[in-house]
Amino acid sequence: MNKLSYFFKFGTVSLVVAAAVQCSSVTQDSSKDASQDTFGKRGIIQEVPLVVEEKYLELVRGLTLSEEAVKQEKDISIVYTSIHGSGITLVPKTLAALGFSNVSVVEEQAVPDGNFPTVESPNPEEKSAMKMALELGEKVNAELVLGTDPDTDRVGLAVRNDQNELVLINGNQAGSLLVYYRLLVGKEKGKLPEHPFIGKTIVTTELIARIAESFGVPCYDTLTGFKFIAGLIKEKEGKENFVAGGEESYGYLVSDFVRDKDAALSAVQFAEIAAYAKSKGTSMWGMLKDLYLQHGVFQEELVSITLKGIDGVAQIQSMMSRLRTTPPQTLGGVALAELHDVKAGTCKNMITGETTTLPYPSSDVLQFILTDGSKISARPSGTEPKIKFYFSLRKEISSANEISSVQNELTQKIEIIKAKLLN
Repeated sequence: MNKLSYFFKFGTVSLVVAAAVQCSSVTQDSSKDASQDTFGKRGIIQEVPLVVEEKYLELVRGLTLSEEAVKQEKDISIVYTSIHGSGITLVPKTLAALGFSNVSVVEEQAVPDGNFPTVESPNPEEKSAMKMALELGEKVNAELVLGTDPDTDRVGLAVRNDQNELVLINGNQAGSLLVYYRLLVGKEKGKLPEHPFIGKTIVTTELIARIAESFGVPCYDTLTGFKFIAGLIKEKEGKENFVAGGEESYGYLVSDFVRDKDAALSAVQFAEIAAYAKSKGTSMWGMLKDLYLQHGVFQEELVSITLKGIDGVAQIQSMMSRLRTTPPQTLGGVALAELHDVKAGTCKNMITGETTTLPYPSSDVLQFILTDGSKISARPSGTEPKIKFYFSLRKEISSANEISSVQNELTQKIEIIKAKLLN
């Protein structure tokens, strides 16, 4: 096996790292100083052979499921922003490689700049970081808006809703659409691999698991962090084949020739989904509504509470201890079905009292699984003085007309549960 095939087959770092390296040649001349030469001499900065990029684009093109739809809708209006990051070196090329010809780049954010002068934070999860892209999207009547983070491993997106408004969708919604598309069209086209599987983290929406189940495809959970999904792919290698997956924090992956979340690959996948939906007389928003109608409306929210200092650490520990020893019997008026204590490695059935073993390594995470399929997770941050609560509430509907009102209802319920857990 040559070095190139090793990179793609077994590497644990996305090719977009190569794009980050290439950014050094795109910056202003003033930045190309003695320190950069020093880095080069030390081997910290290395040129990536063009053949690597060419191979990557070849493999990305090979993942296309709907060649006809892409060809038919190649001129759909797409807006892209790299938010001053490395994505400008590869994402437009990747979109062009599939034939998308109507891509507008936010030029004010196209130059890589570690100061990120046009945003407070270059995080595509935040609406403020996507503001300029959304404004350009309205100007050119874009059907899809894409934004990548500085190292191009995460991607945010906006689509048109029923009122023809550009709206941002969250990581859980985007990941669900990606998994649904790869399974639906992969099955239709006979392009699903043998023994397929989906991978996600334990704090990511259960909508993905329900989608996978509807296709008879197993969905495996991992601990939080894409390295665990990469580890899952490695563990299943030779026995099962990874189709798609991701995490709620806007990181996704398709296939396994990259072993990390990859925004360049994900961006072109979302463009393909948009083209496919349009060719079928619908939209990505319409596809999302269909998923809610089939599997129930899922409303998600992440709440991070910062508690600094020694007292803050003690408060976080006390909060986790209280939730472990005296878990709530109901949340938002819905009974608790299971308590998952990942630190202890146990799943307790709150109805029967039976305790089983969880299939994860020990980690300080608590999960409350409700009888209606809702899930609330509590996890202290491993890098910041924070405790994070992941809310994922679910309610079945009988008509797409109910979606908006149910989303409002679930949002209100999240506030009620939040108050109960934090007091």
